[in-house]
Amino acid sequence: MCQLLFRPVKLLFIGDVVGEPGRRAVARLLPKLRVQHNIDIIIANGENSAGGSGITPETAAELFAAGVDVITCGDHLFDQREVIELLNSEPRFVRPLNYPAGTPGQGSTIIQKAGLPTVGVINLQGRTFMQPPLENPFHAAQAEVKKLRGQARIIFVDMHAEATSEKIAIARMLDGQVSAVVGTHTHVQTADEQIFPGGTAFLCDAGFTGPHESCLGRDFEPVIRRFLTGIPQRFGVAKGRVLLQGALIEMDPVSGRALKIERISEPLQEKQN
Repeated sequence: MCQLLFRPVKLLFIGDVVGEPGRRAVARLLPKLRVQHNIDIIIANGENSAGGSGITPETAAELFAAGVDVITCGDHLFDQREVIELLNSEPRFVRPLNYPAGTPGQGSTIIQKAGLPTVGVINLQGRTFMQPPLENPFHAAQAEVKKLRGQARIIFVDMHAEATSEKIAIARMLDGQVSAVVGTHTHVQTADEQIFPGGTAFLCDAGFTGPHESCLGRDFEPVIRRFLTGIPQRFGVAKGRVLLQGALIEMDPVSGRALKIERISEPLQEKQN
């Protein structure tokens, strides 16, 4: 038996990667974080990695090259037409599970790495205040977890949703059945990390990876103009104060129960001219 199985499995989940600044933060900070925390598995939500909206094979390739094992997505899945290539051919890319039957792609995947227990990854999308309206994520989650538990000791869930209550309810329903449920979409890192009684780690929102001198990663001036005037504006990706945000979770390699969860908010130190 590999020695690695005698210590907790460490999984880093990276919150929504926004545009080029977010991709740059992942590329530059991930090698250091991997060594510093002895990380085994890396999952990132990449739905905003292409120009701040959507994902392409090129932006996905940058994240994979930086060391990301699986990319999850969300409501901006189809913002870039090139995403079809990922959906049809990339086993490391998952879209929300609760899209209707017949939608290209997959809602879950399996990570198999030497010396580690098998890890299942599920992507869900909420329905409250979310577009497009999808199938019920609660029903979809129950069926998929039951299927994956026959293959994986550890199961991680990215719950991409607007409503706090929906994220908490999914996590409470799955407590003891999955290792962790971490929320994405709102881009604001919450301070409610905890482990539920059944052994499931939870964080309502992982935050986002990208420029924080902004409004959720976008230039804030046009956002303010939109609120003031109601006139559509172009929301460009901001540039300043880039952070990599997410959650670091430690799990028992045999039972899959979470042992520890902590928030990550790592600044990217830019070179000064």
